[in-house]
Amino acid sequence: MNIKPIKTKKNYDDSIRRLEELWGAKSGTPAGDELDILATLIDKYEEENFPIEAPDAIEALKYLMEEKGIERKDLEKAIGDKSKVSEVLNRNRELSKRMIRALHDTFGIPYEILMA
Repeated sequence: MNIKPIKTKKNYDDSIRRLEELWGAKSGTPAGDELDILATLIDKYEEENFPIEAPDAIEALKYLMEEKGIERKDLEKAIGDKSKVSEVLNRNRELSKRMIRALHDTFGIPYEILMA
């Protein structure tokens, strides 16, 4: 096992290839240990070089509405009347702490998403 930090795109590509070769290695074996270490190094490199930006709260809310089948009228329970829902979804009004709490309690939407 000759593992080094991943510093370049070539190191990354080589590490991915090696990870694919080791995939499925039994935990606790030398190959399994190498797989664990490579996965950790690859994760670190990807976090630093390919960051994934969190969606803003309204985009996340719209996505979750589509995924969970939540209608605009359903949001009235958490946000307020029809005009407030429209203002929030059109970005003319920010989500208040009360709205965030109500969206979380009513629909199970994580706070972290709504506060982004």
